[in-house]
Amino acid sequence: MLGELLHSLSQPLTSLRCSLELSLEEMAEPLQAGVSVALQQTEEVIGMIQLMREYLDAEQLAPQAFSSALAPATRSLIEELCSIAALRDVRLRLVGTCTATLPVPESRLRLALQYLIAAMIEAQPVGGKVMLLLGEGPAGAVLRVEGERGFRLCKRNSTSLQTTLRGARIAIARRVLESAGASLVFGGGDVDPAGFVLRIPRAVAVRD
Repeated sequence: MLGELLHSLSQPLTSLRCSLELSLEEMAEPLQAGVSVALQQTEEVIGMIQLMREYLDAEQLAPQAFSSALAPATRSLIEELCSIAALRDVRLRLVGTCTATLPVPESRLRLALQYLIAAMIEAQPVGGKVMLLLGEGPAGAVLRVEGERGFRLCKRNSTSLQTTLRGARIAIARRVLESAGASLVFGGGDVDPAGFVLRIPRAVAVRD
């Protein structure tokens, strides 16, 4: 029911955004500032509604026919994120491989990984580095992501919209991965390396 309500809410908001964009093009310059603010706020609301829908979808069990390989999904995603990392002068490197698969559609797996790795890139200082290590052993597969700085998890009642949105994306990623049987552990950077570790038990990794 909540998903249907969010879908219904997104439609008039999308229409409102289109109307504001048209008005901005036709409006005199002195009036454009107010419309620009309204357009920005509308886009932020649409973005939050999209995240709420993703959060609801994240725990839905995928049909057994879905099985996505972790290593290829990670490699292709890193190729896409390299340009974003380069703009922030952050080095992004992936080493190792594994044969693990997760019972989740590839699009959902890539979304979860994208939210996590993008947050790591954003957290790094200029000239920083994010290292991704793939491997597997008797217990299962591991994706370890480390940087010079880790991202802070969202706290309740945060006054920063960006912090809240980042926390929502991290929550979606955790929900997707843990619903598929994996575990996600974050390091604080004081004792443990800054970043996160994704573990896929062998019982999950070999499941059809």
